[in-house]
Amino acid sequence: MSMYRSHVLVCAGAGCISSDCKAVQSALIANIQAQGLKDEIKVVETGCMGPCDLGPVVLIFPDGVFYRKLKPEDTADIVTEHLLKGKLVDRLLHRPTGKSEQVATFDRMEFFKRQTRVTLRNTGLINPESIEEYIARDGYQALGKVLSKYSPEEVISAIKASGLRGRGGAGFPTGLKWEFTARASGNPKYVVCNADEGDPGAFMDRSILEGDPHSVLEAMAICGYAIGAEKGFIYVRAEYPLAVQRLETAIGKCLEYGLLGRNIFSTGFNFDIEIRVGAGAFVCGEETALLASIEGRRGEPRPKPPFPAQEGLWGKPTVINNVETWANIPPIILNGPEWFSAIGTENSKGTKVFALAGKINNTGLVEVPMGTPLKEIIYDIGGGIPNGKKFKAVQTGGPSGGCIPAEYLDTPVDYDSLVKLGTIMGSGGMIIVDEDTCMVDLAKFFLEFVQEESCGKCAPCRIGTKRMLEIMERIVEGNGKDGDIELLEELSQGIKSSALCGLGQTAPNPVLSTLRHFREEYIAHIKDKRCPAGACQALVTYYIDARACKGCGLCSKNCPAGAISGEKKKPHVIDAGKCIKCGTCKDKCKFNSIFIL
Repeated sequence: MSMYRSHVLVCAGAGCISSDCKAVQSALIANIQAQGLKDEIKVVETGCMGPCDLGPVVLIFPDGVFYRKLKPEDTADIVTEHLLKGKLVDRLLHRPTGKSEQVATFDRMEFFKRQTRVTLRNTGLINPESIEEYIARDGYQALGKVLSKYSPEEVISAIKASGLRGRGGAGFPTGLKWEFTARASGNPKYVVCNADEGDPGAFMDRSILEGDPHSVLEAMAICGYAIGAEKGFIYVRAEYPLAVQRLETAIGKCLEYGLLGRNIFSTGFNFDIEIRVGAGAFVCGEETALLASIEGRRGEPRPKPPFPAQEGLWGKPTVINNVETWANIPPIILNGPEWFSAIGTENSKGTKVFALAGKINNTGLVEVPMGTPLKEIIYDIGGGIPNGKKFKAVQTGGPSGGCIPAEYLDTPVDYDSLVKLGTIMGSGGMIIVDEDTCMVDLAKFFLEFVQEESCGKCAPCRIGTKRMLEIMERIVEGNGKDGDIELLEELSQGIKSSALCGLGQTAPNPVLSTLRHFREEYIAHIKDKRCPAGACQALVTYYIDARACKGCGLCSKNCPAGAISGEKKKPHVIDAGKCIKCGTCKDKCKFNSIFIL
């Protein structure tokens, strides 16, 4: 067997694939072969490494050197200079935002060194299609440990003692859920992985499935042993084809190695896993709707109780956890519940993966201990706000969550602290917005999403969100009226108290949280017919400051409506009657002479 002196890890998560990482990978292999290094250098295709805005990225081990934003033609220099001569290719190294120096190794990057990777321990470091690489990283040792040393009750006790809470929504204690299912009467019992990640801006579960699918399979088998189940299902949305493909490969390898199927580790324990591909309905992220979809029925929620732990899939006791929750199970078993519970806060144990998106320099996946201040996540890891803009708010929990304004940047991110601010952890999406974002329009965006995705089964969600959306549309179009705010609040409370499922009950949250923290913006829209952020087209007027305008004509040439006129080298003017408020003139102006009223 050949011993390689270096491994070149190529990020092949969905984000980097969209940035053409496959071409970079092919060019690397070709250049390595051309230099006669194919027996010394191994190219490894991994899952998402985290910093999505820097893709395609390459990480070289054992050096730890991180190259970013690569093109196929860059690979020749990496091979001839770095891999052949041992010299760094400076122009391809990471340069921190706002700093002149370059960072050579990934462990010196603020993005990585401030993280604590438990869930993402393998993602970006191993080939997700190689079961051997997963095993080399202690894979399936946890399963072997519980089958050989633990009783089912001891497994459940360990998960309870760890303090692990569900990472997909309200944060219900995972060990309790397992215990309820184990004690429930009825057989067979089932284990289900909820991989129907539908929140806008969220991609945590997808990246784990793409980068470390075996961690989920191993965890589900451990749960099967603990609750007395022999069958598991992974419900994953069809928009995740790469995740589905890598799961299929992983399941096939497990069957080949005897890690799934019958008589696992010669202990008499049997466990199989099937994949169910969903059609992308947001409501199928709700556990009872998901179960209905697995059964082949329309994905609609049902009243609870009974909860799935008592009557779940086909009316039998069922454990449902999301991908991130499952990925925590093997390290808890291997390292002990005390190790896990020492991370995080008193009521929020362990780490949490967040997907940073929106107006932030370092978009991507990060994993930090529970209780990490929001400011550290956004500024130290996320690199702050682009173009010198001011941070305005962050939306957590997706459409079911709410916004956190700048005054709460020192808030520790855990379950309880977020609830106090009127939002939730949810699955972990963080959408950052800057001073140019209208919070009324942002709330309308999320309301549009949940209204469109409503399954329509219950009237509060089907009709109530429609009426709320109509009011929000009037407000951003400049037709808001006295009493609209109070009506929004009344409708919100009615929906929260009477909608059938958790998704419907939380649908008004973005509106309620923006009313709580940015009420003055609603008032400005309704009473003053003005959008303070200058984002709502119906409520803005573009004008040219004659003192600053140089008469270059660039705005006039680019105006799609022909609304700008003026002589060369003399101040131009905008015809408000013709202006379509697209903002092109402001974007093209080199002298900052165009403003929004």
